[in-house]
Amino acid sequence: MRTENSDVRVGTSGWSYPSGKGTWNGVFYPKPRPKGFDELAFYARHFDTVEVNSTFYGQPRAEVTRRWAERTPPGFEFSVKLFQKFTHPRMYTDRVVKSLPGDAAGSPEIVSALVDVNDADLDEFRRGVEPLAESGKLGALLAQFPPSFKDAPASREAIARLLRAFREYNVAVELRHSSWSDAIGDTLALLNSFKAAWVQIDEPKFRFSIRQNYLPNVEGFYYMRLHGRNAAQWWKHAQSEDRYDYLYSPEELEPFVETAKAVKQLVKKMYLYTNNHFSAKSIANAAMIREQLGEPMHVALPSAVAAQRNA
Repeated sequence: MRTENSDVRVGTSGWSYPSGKGTWNGVFYPKPRPKGFDELAFYARHFDTVEVNSTFYGQPRAEVTRRWAERTPPGFEFSVKLFQKFTHPRMYTDRVVKSLPGDAAGSPEIVSALVDVNDADLDEFRRGVEPLAESGKLGALLAQFPPSFKDAPASREAIARLLRAFREYNVAVELRHSSWSDAIGDTLALLNSFKAAWVQIDEPKFRFSIRQNYLPNVEGFYYMRLHGRNAAQWWKHAQSEDRYDYLYSPEELEPFVETAKAVKQLVKKMYLYTNNHFSAKSIANAAMIREQLGEPMHVALPSAVAAQRNA
């Protein structure tokens, strides 16, 4: 196994949370802001990677991703979540139907033509991330499937189609239903055949939640996401951001840090993202993980974030 080239990157899921109770304004970002303040540039002073979630809601655009590359230092990497049309067909269909006039919304032929993934959709995504790839700043593509996505022949074929379409990239696949871990041998065989990383996740555990051992399944790269453990508000919440209102304690982070130390001896590159973004708690936990890994922050965190770490 390769150890000398191991590259561990720790960051957060997203960098822009401008509204709601859990805004980052006044916590990680200054409030009021200086003239010309750039969130991404500020974030990139503290971390060397970020996970992009905005591309789940709309296809990436080259003019936007080119500016991302220009606003971040050499060596910074973006991991990009796939558009929901590729992984959440039911959600995307509901969105399309709601946008159509009455007659069209009731036409299965029209709806199918709009929601079925085609080569043009795949090409559009590739064009959108190309500026990141050209600049050496594209980390992995994240294919996150919903909890309702169960292991079945049709589901395995859907994953295989997606992995074939994006075979030139590092792709990480997040599966959340227990049926995938129940059939662990088949799941590993599928992902390993495409050299895709099985995303290791931490989140509240329910009856049908996936069970994982956090070990890497491929040598190329490793991908972990920490979503928080706010079980009480995971399914029932006033606002979607409430689900991610959780701060990991140093003791809760220790198992993931120990896993990271072991995994980095086995893979070429590792991505670890904190998604408990409410009130920049993900920033605090990402910094804590880096320090526990022996890679302290090079730039001091704002006092409000530092206070969370010391709470």
